[in-house]
Parts: sequence; structure tokens; C-alpha cells
Amino acid sequence: MASINLEGIGKIYEGGTRALTDVNLEINDGEFMVLVGPSGCGKSTLLRMIAGLEDITEGTMKIGDTVVNDIPPKDRNIAMVFQNYALYPHMTVFDNMAFGLKLRKMPKDEINRRVEEAAKVLEITEYLPRKPKALSGGQRQRVAMGRAIVREPAAFLMDEPLSNLDAKLRVQMRSELGQLHARLKTTTVYVTHDQVEAMTMGDRVAVMRKGVIEQAASPRELYDEPVNLFVAGFIGSPAMNLVYADLADSGDGLTVTFGDSVLRLNSQNVSSRPGLAAYAGKRIVLGIRPEAFEAAAAIGAEGDVPVKVSLVEQLGSEAFVHFAYDSRPVVTEDIRELLADEGADESTLGDTTRFVARINPDFAPALGDDIRLAVDTAKLHFFDPETSQAIY
Repeated sequence: MASINLEGIGKIYEGGTRALTDVNLEINDGEFMVLVGPSGCGKSTLLRMIAGLEDITEGTMKIGDTVVNDIPPKDRNIAMVFQNYALYPHMTVFDNMAFGLKLRKMPKDEINRRVEEAAKVLEITEYLPRKPKALSGGQRQRVAMGRAIVREPAAFLMDEPLSNLDAKLRVQMRSELGQLHARLKTTTVYVTHDQVEAMTMGDRVAVMRKGVIEQAASPRELYDEPVNLFVAGFIGSPAMNLVYADLADSGDGLTVTFGDSVLRLNSQNVSSRPGLAAYAGKRIVLGIRPEAFEAAAAIGAEGDVPVKVSLVEQLGSEAFVHFAYDSRPVVTEDIRELLADEGADESTLGDTTRFVARINPDFAPALGDDIRLAVDTAKLHFFDPETSQAIY
């Protein structure tokens, strides 16, 4: 096993297109690191640079104590698992898993031992004589994993390996990959665009946008302490509700006003964010996670907001209540770019902001109901509307 250290990594393609800018990331020995972000953010490019499949334009990359900038892929002692499995259709499962070892002229007994042990771990022993066309998608993915495992590499690199599987199998394979990593303890770098996958699998998650790592932290820290509006909006399902609000000092504490609602901020929340005081009398962006709402009848009516229900999604263990608020939608740089691509601007968004609340299904209202939702002000988030940075 080995650590992977990226220092000031940049990538510029021929023609001047920049894919990565000043990427600094230290992946610890045995860590499961997930790279997540929207399409085109540079996560797969970064993975391919670690593998040696893309040249490094700027910076230094180390695997263990060795600088690998100019070392070819075959000499980096890493194994890559691809989205499309990349199995040889004319070979059996055994031969697919053993192929790399045979190229290295490893003794036959050692090849047999490694393949059989990996097949046992992945529960594919009975499929060793079969060819890939006789396997399901999940079984093929296990074979691709087995081919990587038998090499006993210093690190695994995985590029959206579960994206071709159906939803149920994807959840199952996520769990199996987590158990496999706990058993092997091999350094793993995993790329996905699915933030739920990222949050459930990674020891740490690096959120990428436009070739830059916005934040790298544990899943819990990303969720509870996002550093900016992009991370706040990207991490979480349903996404964090964002609304423009006015912060004020009432004399006995801070209050925040949006639409017709005034919330008195939780004193502990305020004390943990000393930077908030400087924003008194100013407009900020308020972030409210869906679970920060609850039906007012369930926990009391203090600090509640009036809501007209526009949609209710009953999921059994929880319910999502959708409603709109008379407040101009928050417009981030990403939203502006999307609007520009469609030939539109902020004026097309209207003057209402859509919210989602996750509540106890026992208190779920009906479509069209006028209700009040309580807000747990200890769970609020605050952002500077000009810089998009979180206020702490």
C-alpha cells in the first residue's frame, strides 16, 4: 500500500484548454478517497493523471515516497477499474483475472493462488470457467475488481465503476466495495458524479468544480460545514434550501428574516460562528437543510413559517413536502452559467423560491394545505452573497 500526494497539480491540453488548477490533495495510506463533482469538473482527468494515462502539466505527484511524474503506468504499481469493465470477451473469467500476472511472467502456482483467493473474496469462484457474455453486469464488475485485486497493487483507481448497474444492484455493490476495502485496506481513489455514492463510501470526499477542489473532508464535515454555496448545494439529497435573508441584531440576539418569516437564531449556533456578528444589518444567503423543518404541531409553534403545500412525496419512512416562498431565488455562478447557456438571465427565474422539507410521515399534510413548519435554527447555514463563502 502507499499514500498518494498531489502538490500543485495542473493540466492544460493542447490548444490551451485548462482542465485542472493547483490541485493539492494528500491521500493517506489505506484511505478510501472519493472524487465527486458535476460532469466536466476534472475528476476523471485527475484519476487518469494518477494512473499515468494523462501527462502532468504542472506540479508534483508522489505515490509513496516516489515522484511519478515521468514514470509510465506499468511501473506505478496501481490497478484501475473502469466504468465499462474492459474484459476480454474471448477469455474465461479465470484468464481475464490472470492475464496481467501472466504478462509479468509470474509462476503458475502463484497465479492460481491469487486468482482463487480473489474469486473466493468476491464470491465468483463458480464463474471462473465462464466467459464474460455469460455473466450479469454485477458479476462482470466483480471480475473487473478481481483482476485488479490479484495484482496486489499499492492503490486501486476506480472510474465510476458502478454507473452501468441498475439502482438496486448499485446499492448492493456499494456495500460490497465498502466491505472489500475494509478487508484489503488498500489505498483507493474512487471517481463518481453521484454525491449519495460519494457520501456513503468515502473515508473522505473531495468535491471538485471546474478543475479545482472546493473542499476535501469527511462526509459528515462536508454535510455539516460546507465551505461555500457550491458544496452546500451539491452535497445532500434533497439539496439544501437556499434563500436570501436579512440578518439583524434585535438587542437580545440575532434574527434572520426571509419573506414574512422572522427566526431568532440559536445562541449556540451564533457563538460557533463569530463572523456572523459583522453581517448584522446586511443581506446574506440562508441555508436550510430539508430535515431542519418539522411539522409545527409535532414540536411546538415557536419559530415556525407559514407554508402552502404544492406537492407531497410519501416515501414510507419519511415525507418530502414541497412549497414556494415569496422571495427571489438565490443565483450562484453555476446558475448564471446554466441560464446563459440557455439564452436566459436571472429575470426568468421569477420572484419565488422553491423549498423542500423532510418531515415525519405521520404529520405529512395534504396537497394544497396551509400549514406551519417549525425550523430548528441550530441547523441553519449562512453564506456571503458576494463571495459565496460560508460564514463561520
